[in-house]
Amino acid sequence: MMHKKVDLSELSPADTMLTPAYGGRAVNEPVPKYEMPAGELPPETVYNLIHDELMLDGNSRLNLATFVTTWMEPQAAKLMAETFDKNMIDKDEYPQTAEIELRCVNILSRLWNAPKQATATGCSTIGSSEAAMLGGMALKWKWRDRRKAQGKPHDKPNMVMGINVQVCWEKFCRYWEIEPRFVPMEGDRYCLNAEEALKLVDENTIGVVVIMGSTFDGRYENVKEVNDALEKLNADTGWEVPIHVDGASGGMVAPFLQPDLEWDFRLPLVKSINTSGHKFGLVYPGVGWIIWRDQAELPDDLVFHCNYLGGDLPNFALNFSRPGNQVVAQYYNFLRLGQEGYRQIHEASREVAMFLSGEIAKIGPFELISDGSDIPVFAFAVKPRNNFSVFDISDKMRERGWLLPAYTFPKNRDDLAVLRAVCKEGFTRDMANMLLIDLRRAVEHFQSQPEHTAKVSGSNFHH
Repeated sequence: MMHKKVDLSELSPADTMLTPAYGGRAVNEPVPKYEMPAGELPPETVYNLIHDELMLDGNSRLNLATFVTTWMEPQAAKLMAETFDKNMIDKDEYPQTAEIELRCVNILSRLWNAPKQATATGCSTIGSSEAAMLGGMALKWKWRDRRKAQGKPHDKPNMVMGINVQVCWEKFCRYWEIEPRFVPMEGDRYCLNAEEALKLVDENTIGVVVIMGSTFDGRYENVKEVNDALEKLNADTGWEVPIHVDGASGGMVAPFLQPDLEWDFRLPLVKSINTSGHKFGLVYPGVGWIIWRDQAELPDDLVFHCNYLGGDLPNFALNFSRPGNQVVAQYYNFLRLGQEGYRQIHEASREVAMFLSGEIAKIGPFELISDGSDIPVFAFAVKPRNNFSVFDISDKMRERGWLLPAYTFPKNRDDLAVLRAVCKEGFTRDMANMLLIDLRRAVEHFQSQPEHTAKVSGSNFHH
């Protein structure tokens, strides 16, 4: 989020200061909020000041808005605390952390069925958004190299994707001067399909992005259908339009819950996959992954070979220094849980999601948009002719501590407003029952006030 410098002249003196509640015991002078204090403060006082302010944040365990992991085992948290000071970029100084990153790349490439005869290549990132942008850059460079080799213009690249993509893809297209071509939503179709995608593909298409787990409603897009249609198109035209799979969520769910579903490197046109370790990879915020099916899919001129602190550092990233502890935590989960542990956790989350969505559908005023059967995420709308909206429900649920996001769908279906629930590890069946009790109370509240007018906007949540 971008922030602006606060104009202190527009604030009252009281609004520019923090007033400790511990004045007689530690400090009895207010502390400036937007300027650095002139002198030092006792560490316990500063801890208490910040700790008390942060109590105003939402309770992360009651946050059904975020996909991000909100709980890890104490042993994982201990490992992370022990490795906060390790810089992921310093491979020479922290060779074992680099080795652990290499092992994670190998684990993911095999989990996603990289061809045995190929040399799958990848790296960790600060999150799935950076990973997605690295995948997109590789697609652009490969397309440009092909066009140059053919003696054809290479100044008008485009990328095809559903309008339901996460905002990182819009950022990627804007930052790297690529025309985004969005498959719109129509009627009850809320994501990209092969027929609509191919209408937008041409010789300047650097790739098609297919989503495994839409942030709008949790559903998978059909990667195999797009792959098969593109194979035929490429054969007919001589083009080489590839696929990048945005597996930010589903990349760490489908291998365990839908192992027979063909969405990954089993499909020949899937050249790269990104995922978020800090979503269903079950790691605290700060780690993503990008894997290419073969080293040849990552153009060498994107890789920097830096002479850094005495060693050669092959690097492809938008960031440089970052802590290595999230990578360590990812490896902890891989070893600790194994495939069966991940399956059990995600299966439990999906069962909670499907139970919750089914019970919500029974309440009466709600209509399911999805049910949580792909990834444990679902969306639901308020039926017409009710005197309340999803925004009213979101606000009312927040009074009880629940963060249940309400938002509208994109262009062509911006008439549709929904609530969405992400059921992560730590969100139990008991918590789902508590949410249902509060949701029924919210409905009864508005039904008892027939004069109430439904809100049409007002949520601060984003999909």
